[in-house]
Amino acid sequence: MDTSQGLSPGARMFKGVDEAFFQFEKLLNLLAALVILGIMLVGTYQVLGRKLLNAPVPGYVDIIEMVMTIFAFLSISYTQRLGGHVRMELLLTRLSGRPLFVLEIIGTIAAMVIVSVLMYYGYTHFERAWEIGDSTIDLELPIWPSKLLVPFAFGVLLIRLFIQLIGFIRLFLHPDAEMIGVPKIETVDDQAQAEIDTGLAGEGEKINVRERNIRRGKK
Repeated sequence: MDTSQGLSPGARMFKGVDEAFFQFEKLLNLLAALVILGIMLVGTYQVLGRKLLNAPVPGYVDIIEMVMTIFAFLSISYTQRLGGHVRMELLLTRLSGRPLFVLEIIGTIAAMVIVSVLMYYGYTHFERAWEIGDSTIDLELPIWPSKLLVPFAFGVLLIRLFIQLIGFIRLFLHPDAEMIGVPKIETVDDQAQAEIDTGLAGEGEKINVRERNIRRGKK
């Protein structure tokens, strides 16, 4: 079902940007998941190969060191879009309408400032590793690719936070508008009901169900 019906041209364009960027975030999340799967397989072979064949994976620690940033950072923007990060919502869950969106705007701006600082210093770490030729101990793999991934992931998160900021500003101006580009605030009951309703549904459907549950709770 097309949920864009009834939206203004600007809202439809904003929703299209949000959904397009969400597809990119899902791709990064899939890559992180595949890396985790690969680490599990390599780790299994490392244990069995060492015990049974006396043939451990060469440079196993170096490999884990290099790929750790992939699954540790690539999914943060995806998780932010779904509202999966730990949030302090004791106050937020008691608010609604413009007071809620004002606090969300302030919190999003603060997050953007923090992420910008982390991205800057992450990039300086990459530059230093590039300039001195920093490498792992065993296989002497160059470390700069994994360090470059950190500011890249923070850059993707910064774009997501900017989209989120626009979404909250839009909701502040039009509190009854459709929630686009923002994480959904849910109580524990909302989360449980959404999981029951969606079952094995995809991410997009989960977001729609969560929004319907939230709006039912506000009525």
